[in-house]
Amino acid sequence: MVQYNFKRITVVPAGKDFIDIILSRTQRQTPTVVHKGYAISRIRQFYMRKVKYTQQNFHDKLSTIIEEFPRLDDIHPFYGDLLHVLYNKDHYKLALGQINTARNLIGKIAKDYVKLLKYGDSLYRCKSLKVAALGRMCTVIKRVGPSLAYLEQIRQHMARLPSIDPNTRTILICGYPNVGKSSFINKITRADVDVQPYAFTTKSLFVGHTDYKYLRYQVIDTPGILDRPFEDRNIIEMCSITALAHLRAAVLFFLDISGSCGYSIAQQAALFHSIKSLFMNKPLIIVCNKTDLQALEGISEDDKKLVMEMKAEAMKTLIGQGGEPSNDEGVLLTMSTLTEEGVIAVKNAACERLLDQRVELKMKSKKLNDCLNRFHVAMPKPRDQKERPPCIPEAVLEAKAKKAEQAAEKQKKLEKDLEDENGGAGVYSASLRKHYILANDEWKEDIMPEILDGHNVYDFVDPDILQRLEELEREEGMRQEQEADDDFEMDGAEMPPEEQEALAEIRKKKRLLIQQHRIKKSTAESRPTVPRKFDKDKKYTSERMGRQLSTLGLDPTLAINRARSKSRGRKRERSIDKGDQNGIDDMDVDGNQPNKKLRFRSRSQSRSRSKSRPPYEVVPGEGLKDSAQKKKAIDASSIQVGFILHKLYTESCELSYPVLEVALKALKGLYGYRGESYCGGLVGSRSLLSAADDLLLDE
Repeated sequence: MVQYNFKRITVVPAGKDFIDIILSRTQRQTPTVVHKGYAISRIRQFYMRKVKYTQQNFHDKLSTIIEEFPRLDDIHPFYGDLLHVLYNKDHYKLALGQINTARNLIGKIAKDYVKLLKYGDSLYRCKSLKVAALGRMCTVIKRVGPSLAYLEQIRQHMARLPSIDPNTRTILICGYPNVGKSSFINKITRADVDVQPYAFTTKSLFVGHTDYKYLRYQVIDTPGILDRPFEDRNIIEMCSITALAHLRAAVLFFLDISGSCGYSIAQQAALFHSIKSLFMNKPLIIVCNKTDLQALEGISEDDKKLVMEMKAEAMKTLIGQGGEPSNDEGVLLTMSTLTEEGVIAVKNAACERLLDQRVELKMKSKKLNDCLNRFHVAMPKPRDQKERPPCIPEAVLEAKAKKAEQAAEKQKKLEKDLEDENGGAGVYSASLRKHYILANDEWKEDIMPEILDGHNVYDFVDPDILQRLEELEREEGMRQEQEADDDFEMDGAEMPPEEQEALAEIRKKKRLLIQQHRIKKSTAESRPTVPRKFDKDKKYTSERMGRQLSTLGLDPTLAINRARSKSRGRKRERSIDKGDQNGIDDMDVDGNQPNKKLRFRSRSQSRSRSKSRPPYEVVPGEGLKDSAQKKKAIDASSIQVGFILHKLYTESCELSYPVLEVALKALKGLYGYRGESYCGGLVGSRSLLSAADDLLLDE
């Protein structure tokens, strides 16, 4: 089935964008790496694949454009002529033909260059052939760039065309400009066509939909038509002529009998007679609009005669079964879109006329005869004059009756059934008292007075109402007393002396626990460590720590030195000094060098020290011949280290064993026993290292 929804046509890219899309897809979807060392067959296959893939992409894209745009010879004549009026079908076919030619040329180029690539003898030759093939394809696309731009403009315009089904039930409105066509379609459909008090407000076809007898009708509002030669009509008028010529619809020809449109009845009658050939075989209705300004009976005799002539022409489209015109009802109608008088009558008459014509055409078609030939209704013929009524046994009838009674007993009567039995809706009134729960069901329908002896009866219905009120008040008082008991707080005034002492002891212990918890929270152990960046007032200094330790009777020297050695600045200075001891004195270091360079140098040195060596490996520059000589030197130095540690321990008895262990590792690091990096990470005190150096020099 042909598709008439032109909004689904794919966007047509411009020539440059077309090339970018295809080449980008080729780059992404095919391999991109090839080397000189590959076999020549592999190189040929690599570039042949690129050429074929590019040609296939061009072919698919161009084929989509050619297939999605409608072919004027295959679509309905209404759309074919409409496209010819709007775009000139010669230019349209020429543009599609150029696209088809470009597709064939690209296929031929790819075929030729694939043949040449089969004989490529080097990577450079194959690559050159690939570039030439893709370049020629892109050149072809550039040449059809104007055709692509033209088709994109047509696509955008076609997407704005209304979706008109030429084969469905259609009502077509035509006439001079500004006679009330758009106002009528706005009244009977949900379309929103612009209505203005000047001519040619409607410049294209507008479609609305309405319902009649559960069937959907499409209503088409056409632009105004002027009475002039066919060759002088513009594109706007030709849209209306095309719709009248090709759509099988009921035609409403609007007349402005008041003359407010700017055209007289004579001019409108002349237009009717000039286009009456387009009304053949279509239901035609003459609609006299704007009767609120001028009634049909009030026009002049000449104008009335012209209207009657148009009515006579319209009667020719209404042919009865005998070939003669039938009654003239529904041929000449009056209405006013301003007051909406007669609008619905015109709509119903047009729908009825169209429906009758469609049914009549279907009855005359051969398709219906083919269907009727398949149906056969058999009617039995009597063989004699004797009547033969149906014979049903009595037992069967009794069984059916009994079954029906049982079903009726089981089935509960609904309010709908009671309503049907008692006169139907408006007569039967459902009783709301039938569901009352009373001691006796006979009381349900009793009439209950509302006022008796000047008193409201409902105030005295319950004789025990006062007694129940007292019970409720008593229950409420008990609840309040219970809530008061729950809120009672122990104060000890009414307790015996033993219980008062126990209560006092419990409260005292509770206070002690709270006080201990507060003290524990306020100690320094439970507080978090304060970082240096938050100590802006410098409250936590080494001098303050020294004063606090002195007040406790402790020597703060070791603690202060340890804190200083762990500071970041001391560690940086130590790394620089150690670098000086290990040969950095040979480098030219400017005294004004920035800290960034110093940090970079210390970082590079620490990286170099991170590589550990075996203890007996000979390093160039140590002055040792081989590893055996280095082993003897290390053993001799170990004896000397032991002597130094003994002397250090005798003179510094206050140092603990961990400190001496750190000193041992530091001295071993200085003698190269464990390596430089191990020494730098384990030295605990700068002063201890200097003391060890002094003792070593003394020995």
